[in-house]
Amino acid sequence: MPVLPSGAVSPTDTGFSAYLSSVRAKALARGVRPATVDSAFAGLTPNPRVIALDQSQPGGSFDSPIPNFEPYRAKHVDAARISRGRIAYAANRAKLSAIERETGVPESIMVAIYGHETNYGAFTGDFDLVRSLATLAYEGRRRDLFEPELIAALRMLDRGVPRSRLVGSYAGATGYPQFLPSVYLRAARDGDGDGRIDIWSSEADALASIANYFVKAGWRPGQPWGIPVTVSATLNRSRIGTLTAAPRCPRVMQRHSRWLSMAEWRALGVVAVGGRTLADTVMATLLEPDGPGRTAYLLTSNYRVILDYNCSNFYALSVGLLADAVATN
Repeated sequence: MPVLPSGAVSPTDTGFSAYLSSVRAKALARGVRPATVDSAFAGLTPNPRVIALDQSQPGGSFDSPIPNFEPYRAKHVDAARISRGRIAYAANRAKLSAIERETGVPESIMVAIYGHETNYGAFTGDFDLVRSLATLAYEGRRRDLFEPELIAALRMLDRGVPRSRLVGSYAGATGYPQFLPSVYLRAARDGDGDGRIDIWSSEADALASIANYFVKAGWRPGQPWGIPVTVSATLNRSRIGTLTAAPRCPRVMQRHSRWLSMAEWRALGVVAVGGRTLADTVMATLLEPDGPGRTAYLLTSNYRVILDYNCSNFYALSVGLLADAVATN
C-alpha cells in the first residue's frame, strides 16, 4: 500500500476501512480474537489532528545545528520538577526501595523517568490510542513503526486491558511511564501485588515497569549513569573521537568520544567535579553538550540504557541530573 501524500487523510477516507481490514487479518494471525478486533475497529475513523501533530514535529536534517543543552536543562531540571520529584520519591520510598533491591535500578532513576514522561502523572495524554495508531499507520510514512504498535494495542485489549485505559499521546504512548503498546506487553509489571498491571493509576506498577524496562535494556547495578567533569584545555579531541558508527541513533552517538577507562580519562586531564567519581576500571565516553569550556560528562553504559528509553542526549542527561537532584535532600 503506498504512502499517502501529506493532508490526504480525512475522517471520511474510504481507504481507511480497507486498510483496517488488512490489519484485522494480521491481528488474527497474531492470535487476537475476532471479537476484540471488531469491537476496537467499529466506527473507527482517521484523526486528522494526529497527522497534523505528527507532521509538525521538529525533525531537522542530519546536518542542522544542535542547540545548546543548558536551556533544555534549565526547563526540564527546574526547581519545581525537582521538588515534585522529591515528594514522589518520599511518598513511594518503601516501594522504590523494594524494586531497587530486586532489579538494581536506582530509586531516583525510576522517579526521574516518571517525572520526565508525565510530570509525575500530571498529564498522560487524552488521545484514543487505537484511533491514533490506526491513523498513523494508515498515513504510511512510518507504517513499519505504527502498524505493529496498533496490533500490540489490540493484543492489550485481548488480554483484558479496558479500552478506556488505552489513551495517551497522539503517537501511541500511554500511562505514567508513557509506554508504547509493544513496550507494555514486554516490560509492564505488577508492582503492588494486586494481580493487575495498571500503569495508568498505580505508581507502584508504573515504577516497577520502568525498572523492568531498564533491566531488559541492560542496566548494570551499582554503576552511576555518569558524572560531570571538567576537561583540560590541552585535550586533543581528535585523538578521542569515536571509531565506529552506531547503528541506532547515529546523530546522538556521534557526539560521544570513544570508550576509555576512568584512569585513562584522568591521565588526559578530565577531572570529576561535585564530589562524585568513578572507579578506575569503569569505561566511559566523554560528551561536551555545550562545547569546550562548558560542563562536560563522562557517561557509562547505564547512560546508554537511558538512551534506549528515549534516544536523545538532552533527555538522557536531564534524566540523570534530575535523578541526582531528587536523591539529594
